[in-house]
Amino acid sequence: MDFCNIGKMEQRRRSHQLELNAKLAFIAVSLLFGRAVWAQIRYSISEEQKDGAAVGNIAKDLGIDPRTLKERGFRIVSTSGESMFSLNQNDGVLYVNGKIDREEVCERSTPCLINLKIALENPLEIHYVIVEILDVNDHSPLFPENEKRLEIWESALPGARYPLQAARDPDSGSNSVQTYKLSHNDHFRLEIKDREDGKIPILILHKPLDREVTKNIKLVLAVFDGGRPPKSGSINILIDVLDINDNVPVFTKESYTVVLNENAPVGTTIAQVNATDLDEGQNGQVVYALGNNVNDNLRELFQVNPVTGEIIVTGVLDFEVKDIYEIDIQASDKGIVPLATDKSVIIKIVDVNDNAPEIEVTSFSSAIPEDSRPGTTVALISVTDLDSGLNGKISCSISDDIPFKLMPSSHDNIYSLVTSGVLDRESKFQYDITLVAKDAGQPSLSTIKTITALISDVNDNIPEFSFSPYAFYVMENNVPGKCLFSVSATDKDSNDNAIISYQIWRESSEENKYTSFININSENGEIYALKSFDFETVKTFQFHVLATDSGTPSLSSNVTVNVFILDQNDNVPVILYPVSANGSAEGVEEIPRNVNAGHLVTKVRAYDADIGYNGWLLFSLQEVTDHSLFSLDRYTGQIRSLRSFTETDEAQHKLLILVKDNGNVSLSATATVIVKVVEPKEAFAASDVKNTVKDEEENNVTLYLIITLGSVSVLFVISIIVLIVTQCSKSTDYSSKYLQDTNYDGTLCHSIQYRSGDKRYMLVGPRMSIGSTIVPGSNGNTLVIPDRRRRDSGEVSKWLMHLCITVAVRCWLLSVVLNMLRLFLKGTFLVSTSFSGPDLLDLGFTLLKHINIK
Repeated sequence: MDFCNIGKMEQRRRSHQLELNAKLAFIAVSLLFGRAVWAQIRYSISEEQKDGAAVGNIAKDLGIDPRTLKERGFRIVSTSGESMFSLNQNDGVLYVNGKIDREEVCERSTPCLINLKIALENPLEIHYVIVEILDVNDHSPLFPENEKRLEIWESALPGARYPLQAARDPDSGSNSVQTYKLSHNDHFRLEIKDREDGKIPILILHKPLDREVTKNIKLVLAVFDGGRPPKSGSINILIDVLDINDNVPVFTKESYTVVLNENAPVGTTIAQVNATDLDEGQNGQVVYALGNNVNDNLRELFQVNPVTGEIIVTGVLDFEVKDIYEIDIQASDKGIVPLATDKSVIIKIVDVNDNAPEIEVTSFSSAIPEDSRPGTTVALISVTDLDSGLNGKISCSISDDIPFKLMPSSHDNIYSLVTSGVLDRESKFQYDITLVAKDAGQPSLSTIKTITALISDVNDNIPEFSFSPYAFYVMENNVPGKCLFSVSATDKDSNDNAIISYQIWRESSEENKYTSFININSENGEIYALKSFDFETVKTFQFHVLATDSGTPSLSSNVTVNVFILDQNDNVPVILYPVSANGSAEGVEEIPRNVNAGHLVTKVRAYDADIGYNGWLLFSLQEVTDHSLFSLDRYTGQIRSLRSFTETDEAQHKLLILVKDNGNVSLSATATVIVKVVEPKEAFAASDVKNTVKDEEENNVTLYLIITLGSVSVLFVISIIVLIVTQCSKSTDYSSKYLQDTNYDGTLCHSIQYRSGDKRYMLVGPRMSIGSTIVPGSNGNTLVIPDRRRRDSGEVSKWLMHLCITVAVRCWLLSVVLNMLRLFLKGTFLVSTSFSGPDLLDLGFTLLKHINIK
């Protein structure tokens, strides 16, 4: 009920109250004066009458003369309805003044009565007229609004009541609202409740709602009045079914299976799950998460996007660790009490060749004896690959250039590393064996592992000397007990097998008599002499050194040591001629006075046991009676006349001859020659005496020459044979030898050259000056130690040819000299020849000395 209707009802109440008060006043006046008259008339008219419609003739009904109406002031006074009616004073008829709408005038009052008070004067008369407005069905029932929206929870139980606003019909009585009618539906029915103010429609739920089936329900409620024909109105009832969280999220797939490579990078989306919720709003918004039963390890590998449902890789996957994962994905809504559901996602990991083969070496013998037989097991090799299929199929190999090989066993991927050849620690003591394991994946992965095999030593090598034979040069007059030289041997073996001890191989033979006064340090091979050497006593000797290792059993080898004694200037020259009967160096020579200039008076002969410069003698005149008569050859010691003798020259002359060597500290001797100048006859007599002596000497010289010639020939043949055999069979290291030439110069001296290592020594004779040089490559007067190197057949042939030619030429020259000597002894040559008897004797002595040195 609105405020407007309440106001109208209040107005009608006041109108009746005034009308009642008027009646009471009229009755009171009438009683007071006794002359007032009143009457009451009732009319009925239908509403909606046209303007001017007659209601009734009041004058006629009251019995009043119509002619007196005007005079008596016939009129309507004090009435609520006067505006709706008018009174005609001429005929006394009550007319409708404008259109009367009952619903407007009386609204809901039944019956609708309008009270009119009619007054007449002279005499005063008050008449009451009641006009009843009869209702006409001129209004349709109307609802307060055209559309009604209801919100009903889908959880509402059947029987729930929802009162609706009643429809209003201004008409009354049977023309007002009589009935309601609800459009057909499955969920609601209509119930009408009668109340004082009308019929109230009530909507009753008789079947449960399901928002997920029907979100909205549209009903039409019709209302009808009782008119004939009836009028109606309607209202649209819109029912919004409110959601409750009564539906769990549902995944769109029954199962999820994902195949994923194990090398999938972090951040890869591998799958997307999707779940729907029939609820709406927060109840229908689905969020995703890993299930409650997913362990921490899986949470480190996978995550799910809570909004999109994408499953993302967050960790490193490894097929070898696990090849299949099952994770629960939970989908839940955002209801106040969330509903959730789980779905398992199967993730199958596909193997990728991401694991290189692994090599494991077991039972490895790091030290392998070098005498191990082929096939000896060195180590066991096992190879593994965490990958599967072809990615895990492995082949293993080693290089072919080592004496080892791999032997497959009865078990897969297990090999034996065995020796395949002869081992020699001295050739190679260590082998770095590279094992290569390769799988069959694409691309293939491989692993390289190197193991070091050490070859242990076996005493299979004898000690080897640095040189064979050794040649050492020792200066005579050495200090006893001082180290002279050392030998050194090495052993290719190691440790105790390579520890060498030295000893001198002492024999009782004549050749090894010198080993009694030498000794050797057994640890370092240093050789000591227990006494001093004398070059003039021994010039060379040899002995053998034995080197023995400390292996079990021990091995040994020996080497020949050739020792050459080097000369020192420790011998003074010895005068051989002239020598007096008492042994002093003094002689008398007689020459005819008639000799010419250049006559050989005599020759001073001297000998120095030293060699080279130390044995190279020089002659000089220290004292002479007359320097103009005699000259002395510095190198040969020949004394010759410078001029013919005169009558004034003295008959006897004394010559003091100084003979000295060329050592660093020269040693010297003197000889005195007394030259007597005699007449020619005396000279011949002296000559006869000397011839007798020479005949005796001739026989001795001839014997010496025959022996010399035979010895040289034999030695020449033997040398040629030995050289041919040794040079043709193998390259040989030679020990040093003295190769000498006889250079006749009138003294018993000789010249020798020799070389030690890179040093070349030159020992010259009397016909060579101090500044003389030796042409490289010359074999004359040279001690030759051939280099240790190989010669091919061509070089050997050339060398042999050169040697043969040299020896042949020298032998030829020697034979010529011997023949000349023999002819001279027979008297073929004159005394004036350049070869004198003493010269030839010197030559013989020199040859003998040469043979002795060899």
